[in-house]
Amino acid sequence: MDWPTLRDTVASCRACALCESRTQTVFGCGNAQADWMIVGEAPGEKEDLLGEPFVGKAGHLLDAMLRAIDLTRQSAPPAQQVYIANTLKCRPPANRNPMPIELTRCEPYLVRQVELVRPRIILAMGRFAVQALLRSSEPIGRLRGRVHRYLDVPLVVTYHPAYLLRNPPDKARAWDDLCLAKRVVKAHRVERE
Repeated sequence: MDWPTLRDTVASCRACALCESRTQTVFGCGNAQADWMIVGEAPGEKEDLLGEPFVGKAGHLLDAMLRAIDLTRQSAPPAQQVYIANTLKCRPPANRNPMPIELTRCEPYLVRQVELVRPRIILAMGRFAVQALLRSSEPIGRLRGRVHRYLDVPLVVTYHPAYLLRNPPDKARAWDDLCLAKRVVKAHRVERE
């Protein structure tokens, strides 16, 4: 599937019960050729209303985190821009945790997004995104600090911005994760030159 077909397929998806309660799907946003791909968990209420991932206070914090490492979700060259997607494209009712069957049914869409973007790094944000991508039940704290792989793309684990808003002391750990991801991308660029 190319981008338009994938977007249309996601918009009309009825693979699980989440389609019954969504306002709209939250496909993803950013540069389709970005070096960085951010993968979050599931859309919240604001994302469901606007159709865009990471909005509201968590989105503002994500934007600040990206600016701190010279990245943006705004218009910029691929090396400075990110592509953002979620493991789920529909909001779970009342922002409940995603169910395993929902994650399983939605994963082919994320897989295709990764294949189309071909990022140099995936930054997985939040417990459900991390555990779904890595097929692990380990807590984030045990998975941080090293490079994993998803679809043969280097993947770095970090906390979700909404979690960081509730737990400010962990912002320092998230900074370490961003720095690790940046080093991975830099090393990848050197290898290709």
